Amino acid sequence: MNRDFLKDTVRKKTDFSKTDQNKDVPPPPVQKPVPEDATLIELPEVDSLTIDTSLVTAISNRKSRRSFSDQSISLDELSFLLWSTQGVRQKLGPGHAYRVVPSAGCRHALETYIAAIKIKDLKKAIYRYLPLEHKLVKVAEHENLEEKLTKGALNQPFVGNCAVTFIWTTIPYRMEWRYGDASYKVIALDAGHVCQNLYLACEAIGCGTCAVAAYDQELIDKLLGVDGDDEFTVYMSPVGKV
Repeated sequence: MNRDFLKDTVRKKTDFSKTDQNKDVPPPPVQKPVPEDATLIELPEVDSLTIDTSLVTAISNRKSRRSFSDQSISLDELSFLLWSTQGVRQKLGPGHAYRVVPSAGCRHALETYIAAIKIKDLKKAIYRYLPLEHKLVKVAEHENLEEKLTKGALNQPFVGNCAVTFIWTTIPYRMEWRYGDASYKVIALDAGHVCQNLYLACEAIGCGTCAVAAYDQELIDKLLGVDGDDEFTVYMSPVGKV
């Protein structure tokens, strides 16, 4: 039954001695490589933004918001949201890094893409966040980006009617390297940790978001330019001023 996905009985059936970690295979890189000819965008330092909202207020006000104003989000605010969801506190080596969100085994099998629609001083396009450098790399420009996002989200209009949509993919091998067949539940749990940080960070800067788990897998993967096998979309969350 599909309910078994939520249970941890798979751990009893997994031979961890056969994982690549226990075979002394080097860990996969912390971050997806950047093409040599890629366009990189510097992000403001996180401490450049003054946050006046207390944690208690952010938690108390947290709710899913599907209506956004036409106001743009600043690059400072975007920088804060990206750091809040995948920021790196300390790099430990080629395959490990401590971040501001928890992850099973410190594996961090997620990549963060954004569909930037109304970001000040940032061209409308798809970008990928580079947590190690705290930069963006441009992935692709699409005509009618808002319409394609809405269609990819099974015609949920608020996914395109926002300032920016966060889209998280997974590279499963980062988790499989350590946990084998026990990887998949914890990848999903990790995505939840990341999105909750986005909710709270949004509340701190006058924004709102709404987590989206219903989408057209093939359409969104194509929009991001990922292969749908070694990397594929697992979660989305549009953000806008409220």
